Amino acid sequence: MQVTATEAKNRFGYYLGQAEREPVHIVKNHRVAGVLISAARYAELELAEQKKPLATRRREFNETYKDWIDSQNDLVERIGVFGEEFRPW
Repeated sequence: MQVTATEAKNRFGYYLGQAEREPVHIVKNHRVAGVLISAARYAELELAEQKKPLATRRREFNETYKDWIDSQNDLVERIGVFGEEFRPW
């Protein structure tokens, strides 16, 4: 099911009930901005995520945020770490 953000806001209780049966995709500015799902489905997703091995979660994180990680590493290479001269090691 797909609804506009305004419709979801105006009829939140109704769509909360619908989310118990199927995900409700909320569209804003012609793109899906969010998805309303039941608490039970959310718990299933959380459990599945927790069962993933740490190495898999770490790899997924590194792939998702690769550009940000690279930019932060570049800053450390060029500028260093703030307060590094005050560290005892």
